Amino acid sequence: MRAESGGAETTGGGRGVNLALATAAFAVTFAAWNLIGPLSATYTERLGLTPSQVAVLVAFPVLVGALGRIPVGALTDRYGGRVMFTAVCFASIIPVLLVGLSGHSYPMLLLWGFFLGIAGTSFAVGIPFVSAWYPPRRKGFATGVFGAGMGGTALAAFFAPRSVELLGLWGTHVAMAAVLAVMGTVMLLFSRNAPQWRPGTEPVLPRMAAAARMAATWKMAGLYALVFGGFVAFSTYLPTVLTTAYDFLQTEAGLRTAGFSVAAVLARPVGGILSDRIGPVRVCLASFFATAVLAVALAFHPPAEVPAGTAFVLMAVALGLGTGSVFALVAKVVEPSRVGTVTGLVGAAGGLGGYFPPMVMGVVFQATGAYTIGFALLGATALAVAVYTAVAFREVDRATRRPAPGGV
Repeated sequence: MRAESGGAETTGGGRGVNLALATAAFAVTFAAWNLIGPLSATYTERLGLTPSQVAVLVAFPVLVGALGRIPVGALTDRYGGRVMFTAVCFASIIPVLLVGLSGHSYPMLLLWGFFLGIAGTSFAVGIPFVSAWYPPRRKGFATGVFGAGMGGTALAAFFAPRSVELLGLWGTHVAMAAVLAVMGTVMLLFSRNAPQWRPGTEPVLPRMAAAARMAATWKMAGLYALVFGGFVAFSTYLPTVLTTAYDFLQTEAGLRTAGFSVAAVLARPVGGILSDRIGPVRVCLASFFATAVLAVALAFHPPAEVPAGTAFVLMAVALGLGTGSVFALVAKVVEPSRVGTVTGLVGAAGGLGGYFPPMVMGVVFQATGAYTIGFALLGATALAVAVYTAVAFREVDRATRRPAPGGV
């Protein structure tokens, strides 16, 4: 596929349009990816699930969404974001519908929930797609704004429980499939690759192997596993935490989880913009230390509404800033032709970071009746990552602290 050029694509308006389209596609696919979590109480009531079973069910889509980003990122370098966004949207329709048909069978929910993870691979498409449209000094802004599409989790958390009340479980999934079909068509017809984008000609497997040999890939993977993994874990499992530990109804828990997601979404572009101004490493450090402190506060099970709500919202802001800054760092230190492949690997680490915490939380709650140990582990992990970042990225901080000159 050749690079698109000419017309509006060469103007700032072309950048803005394609950034907006990519962000919308990201939000839609992330909403599909997160369909199961907000409905955990429904499945628990129908199937009599234990906390551990709910945790596994909620985490399963995260697995494919994480690992699938590796080949999808490499394919994006090869075929471009326009084709790959379209493909992910349409490919996600099938598991969305099959999950909707499987509400009375736990094994079938696990099976099709696993393939629902296809929708979560869109992140590895969008980062190289939008990054190619912007000059170095504005890549943090571009990736941060695109990352706000993770607000699709907020849409799912807010609308899914209410949609089930109005349309039923099957009707909710049909509606989501229709939205995916519309979004895929829009991306095919109206999105364009950046004029300067060129398809990678290197075979996919060698390209992935080369990215895996880069030390920077694994360093940033560790950072992203904390912040994005934390966001995914909270977005998918927070409804369960709120219904089990705080006795909220499913719709009430969904509303509060949507608030958590919105706070993280709003913070993500801020993290990207701050990274352009003061350097992504400094923003990462602020995010990690804040996450550690807030996790310790949540371990003490503060009461609802204000103490616990404030702590969860601040946690969302801290994680959102971190997600924005990590990929501002990727866009600044990785050559454009490899951003998609590196994004796939780093994004996979972030997704896997969100896969394990719900299962740990489920086991901890089933064994102790509280989430204290789980939050304490999060705090210790965040502190360790912060110390590592301060040491390992000292030179990178000096090199990326100021915006690159040039660009428009």
